[in-house]
Amino acid sequence: MLVNCEAMEATEQRELSGEKAGRIVDAMGASVAERGIAGSTFEHVAREAGVSRGLLHYYFGTKERLLAEVVRRDAEFRIARLDEPLGAAGSPDEILKALVSNLEDSIQNDPGFWVLIFELFTAGRRNPEIQREVGELFNRTRDHVADILRAKESEGVLSMRFEADAVVGFLFAIADGIALQVLSDPKREHTEVIAAGTVAARSLLTD
Repeated sequence: MLVNCEAMEATEQRELSGEKAGRIVDAMGASVAERGIAGSTFEHVAREAGVSRGLLHYYFGTKERLLAEVVRRDAEFRIARLDEPLGAAGSPDEILKALVSNLEDSIQNDPGFWVLIFELFTAGRRNPEIQREVGELFNRTRDHVADILRAKESEGVLSMRFEADAVVGFLFAIADGIALQVLSDPKREHTEVIAAGTVAARSLLTD
């Protein structure tokens, strides 16, 4: 009985720790979107997460590692949202529809994600640790989508003109560029830009 109680207490502690870590990551993402990286101090994040500053150091050590965790979690969430529609896609057009819908949804409903990405890119130019962490995370995301496209090609759903890694790199470049334009000038009509990008992307999925 004593062993079981100790095991339950340990499990509850791990769950509590995980919940606190999640609040910290959420608070950092929101802070960067509002204040930028330079203004997102551990004091701000700890206060908004409702935890002590020491707990941020305990979980993440440095601001760079916490920022990398914010990007990792957001990237994993977006990839998970893409898995089902991409897995069900039966044509290049359905694949592109899933990708475009995901892009438009993130720009409209979660612009803070893109602010964080652009902030990290700029910070990475000055900080090798941030550049390395973010580069590794982006590589894992691209690899995941490339694997999906390879599987679709083996099913006969599409026929890529170039190797999957190159195609995904181009698709991500289009998405990043469109997001930057939309967020920089939200009053401008970007429908034709997205349509042009979709046509360009389609040419890579059909040989």
